[in-house]
Amino acid sequence: MPTPLVSLDVAPGTVVLVGGGPGDPGLITVRGLAAIQAADVIVHDRLAPLACLEHARPEAEIVPVGKVPRGHQTPQGQINAILVDRARRGLSVVRLKGGDNFVFGRGSEEWQACAAAGIPVRVIPGVTSAVAVPALAGIPVTHRSLTQGCTIVSGHVPPGDPRSTLNWEALACANTTLVILMGVTYLTEIMSALTAAGMAGQTPAAVIENGATPQMRVVQATVDTLPGVARERHIRPPAIIMIGSVVGLDLDREDLSDAAHTS
Repeated sequence: MPTPLVSLDVAPGTVVLVGGGPGDPGLITVRGLAAIQAADVIVHDRLAPLACLEHARPEAEIVPVGKVPRGHQTPQGQINAILVDRARRGLSVVRLKGGDNFVFGRGSEEWQACAAAGIPVRVIPGVTSAVAVPALAGIPVTHRSLTQGCTIVSGHVPPGDPRSTLNWEALACANTTLVILMGVTYLTEIMSALTAAGMAGQTPAAVIENGATPQMRVVQATVDTLPGVARERHIRPPAIIMIGSVVGLDLDREDLSDAAHTS
């Protein structure tokens, strides 16, 4: 059993929400790995850095949960119940997810369920996959010569759906890099909504599949052509969609280097 990198007290009867990865065990935080090493129970989904489970104690209970698109679904209520049940037994519980579980996952819902049951809960944030995956693909989400910000949204429901709370018209003209999580299923609808709202169809766009894993693929196109190219390449979730001038950035161009902008 490896010696923990840092000392972390994961007390009995508590739940720790650990963001991991995304995917690559080398991207988990030192504190997150220490929590895995100390836990009695680890509840994980398929996007977590599963190689990190090798650092769990031999007697630790490993509970797989999660949601496969158009496949097996573990209801969120059931996941919440597992966390509460194990903590009530006096066990230390780690909920391990890929990426930043508290910002872009269901971590806040799990926090609320534990708090409602009187279970002490805390968060160890993970690396935000919406930024890390593009970086691993060689695409920065911002560049001061091209765009001064990024906007990160979820595309799990399409534009025009009653469940959608996004203003796609505003996103189309925000002049920031647009990063879309969970948008593969409705890629055509999303691109159509953006162009209908005024975004140029030739705007560079890309989809990054299976980020931070050996299966990572990057497909580059434009807003107009990305849906067709993604279909031809059989792109499947998990994937991140990027839209904006940074997608076409050539990092070797001298006129876009930091040296050209020093004061």
